Amino acid sequence: MKEITLETKIADLLNSREDMKDILIKINPKFKKLNNPVLKRTLAKIAGVRQAAVVGGMDPVDLLNQLREAVGQAPVDTMTPEGEVEVQEAPEWILQEAKQTLNANEILDQERNPLAELHKALKAINEGEVITLEADFQPEPLMDEMMKAEHEVFAREVDENHFIIYIKK
Repeated sequence: MKEITLETKIADLLNSREDMKDILIKINPKFKKLNNPVLKRTLAKIAGVRQAAVVGGMDPVDLLNQLREAVGQAPVDTMTPEGEVEVQEAPEWILQEAKQTLNANEILDQERNPLAELHKALKAINEGEVITLEADFQPEPLMDEMMKAEHEVFAREVDENHFIIYIKK
């Protein structure tokens, strides 16, 4: 197996070993979402280990090392700054009324692609308007894709299993 790094895509891991999905779920039960065929086909292709760790609420190096150990690779010594959490101040634009609110969990339960649904919703609004996405996890890969598409993105954790992602066109 190729060396696992923070940038290794989850889809590559799943394709490399039949038991990788079970390994991921054993490491963190939040990865049960990989049982959803849409998520497995779409977001797993763009999400790396670092992003998956954020979705799972884990330290990226901890996830990396648990994966490496599970496949017989030596752990890495990369240290992450303890206690240094970057706090992003909420931008004023999130206070405007959202033109549409999507629910990532409902979209996934219907075996639809949240990224595609979000792109479709963004096409229907004007420049400067906002859409919100609610989920029981922080969809880091989706947020990265929105930023790559030059949208403004802000995530707010309402409680442990409730995130609101604001996307401004």
